[in-house]
Amino acid sequence: MGLPDILFYVFAFLTLLCGVLVIANPFSRNPVTSAMFLVLTIISMAGLFVLLHAFFLAAVQIIVYAGAVIVLFLFVIMLLDLKEEQRRKIKSFSVATGLLSVGAIVAIFLKSLGSTVLNSSSLPTLEGDTASLGKLLFTQYVLPFEVISILLLVAMVGMILLSKKDLK
Repeated sequence: MGLPDILFYVFAFLTLLCGVLVIANPFSRNPVTSAMFLVLTIISMAGLFVLLHAFFLAAVQIIVYAGAVIVLFLFVIMLLDLKEEQRRKIKSFSVATGLLSVGAIVAIFLKSLGSTVLNSSSLPTLEGDTASLGKLLFTQYVLPFEVISILLLVAMVGMILLSKKDLK
C-alpha cells in the first residue's frame, strides 16, 4: 500500500468523521461549531480531489464551498443571534418525516447507482482540463448539478428553521 492509498483512507475517514460531527456534535450545541466541522469536511473532500488529480475541483471546492457558502451559513447563524434556552424543542413528527425523507433520498441514490453504466468515452481525457469538465457538467450532468444547488438551498432553509426560536 503506497502513500496515495494511505492518504485516501485518511481523507475519507476525516470526511466521514467531520460529516457526522456536523450533524451529531457532542462537543457543543452551538451551530457555529457545526459549521466549522463542515469546513473541515469540505477541506477533506478537497484532499480527495487532489488525490484524483482534479486540482481545479479541489480549488473550487475550497474557494466556493469553504469560502462563500460557509460564510453565508455563518452570517445566517449570527444574524439569528440565538441563545441556548430559546431554541425550539425537536418534535417526533419532524424527526420521523426527516428520517423518511433521508431514506427516500438514499433509496433513489442506490437505485440510480445500481442502474448506472460507466463508459469511458464520457470521461475527460486530459487531467485538469477545465473545458471538457465544463462541457460535461453543463450537458450530460446538468440535472445532478441543479439537484445539488437545490440541496444547498434546502440545507440553508433547514438550518434557519432548526435554529429559529418558537413564537408563542
